[in-house]
Amino acid sequence: MEANIVVLGTESVGKSALTVRLLTRRFIGEYGDIESIYSHSFIADGREITLNIWDSPYSEDSCVETSLFQKKVRWADSFVLVYSICDRASFNSVSRLIQAIKSTKDYLEADKPPIVIVGNKRDLHHRRTVLSEEGRLLALNTDCHFYEVSAAENYHSVLMVFHGLVDRMKDAKLTTKRPLRFKGIVKSMSAVFARRRTDSF
Repeated sequence: MEANIVVLGTESVGKSALTVRLLTRRFIGEYGDIESIYSHSFIADGREITLNIWDSPYSEDSCVETSLFQKKVRWADSFVLVYSICDRASFNSVSRLIQAIKSTKDYLEADKPPIVIVGNKRDLHHRRTVLSEEGRLLALNTDCHFYEVSAAENYHSVLMVFHGLVDRMKDAKLTTKRPLRFKGIVKSMSAVFARRRTDSF
């Protein structure tokens, strides 16, 4: 099974930290504006599963009704929408993204993809402005799944997000392997992480 996942959210909510935590088990707190597609393979129930994860920096121009946004929606089999529990505006943005994804899929006459809503920075509970119940209610009302995690403190909660998404995609029977297509924006994972390791010391 091979599937494409797009990770979306506003600036500084921890999109890249979440993705890199899954890929390396390490937490890296600072990122530049790097457009990347990473591949991650693992074995589940005796089957090899490969996830192609498109992690893109946030910009107002690419969020709705643009050709780039449509390319992301067309490419994706599923979405991880990230907000910070300390940032009300980032939570409100997730609601808009869900509607934009669904309306774009309608326009493209494509099936509705599985969507997971992730409230990140759970470790900063003393700065919380978005209640867990609000995230759960949004997920319930939009037919999404919901997780609250700390990419900084807990690898296993991040793992649960992506494995839960895989379970939903299995239901959609995504068994066809497909190329990445956007080769121009694929970065070398080893080069990216080598630079990160240098920067972190």
